Amino acid sequence: MPTVLRIASFRFHFYSDEGNEPPHMHVATPDGECKFWLKPISLARNKGVDPKTVRKIEKLIFEHFNFLEEKYNDFHRG
Repeated sequence: MPTVLRIASFRFHFYSDEGNEPPHMHVATPDGECKFWLKPISLARNKGVDPKTVRKIEKLIFEHFNFLEEKYNDFHRG
């Protein structure tokens, strides 16, 4: 489960064994975890994260999209 970025209490990561899923990022928070598809950026799943925090995370994914996509692709190609 590579962690690729930490911002405040958010940990951006993905699982190495998710097979054929499209590029995405999981974000762990103190309250739960959500998952975002990267292309297009959209919420895939939410477990326990309040809507305001989800919007904040989504904004961070937009801001760091190139970095997150690069890390995801580097791992899965390598």
